[in-house]
Amino acid sequence: MANIEMVVTRTRRIEHLLRQHYHAEGKGLHQLISSSEERLPHEIVPKLRFIASVRNKTVHEDGYQFDDKKGFLAACKLCEKELTPRSGRFIWGVAVFLVLGFTALAIWFYSVHWHHIKLAL
Repeated sequence: MANIEMVVTRTRRIEHLLRQHYHAEGKGLHQLISSSEERLPHEIVPKLRFIASVRNKTVHEDGYQFDDKKGFLAACKLCEKELTPRSGRFIWGVAVFLVLGFTALAIWFYSVHWHHIKLAL
């Protein structure tokens, strides 16, 4: 049961990304891929087809043995990374950098000037 849960949760995220950012339409993952194939990066289409096939076999075939768990997880990670808009990752990177930078600057400022602040109170 753990394999089914892992496969379904990973593929739901990919389905969401396809629908939201690539305007994919359809019921299954194969239909979503087919409806948005011209808008997708060409190098990940075979990986998406692999993910869709593993998902269908895991969910629909009784007694299916999931052999390549590492390959499936690696394909899912790569596809999620490629399907996530780059501007969002860039903006989050800048935001994290600014927060950490200002925190470091505040720590430095207070460590240098703490004795002046303490005397003024």
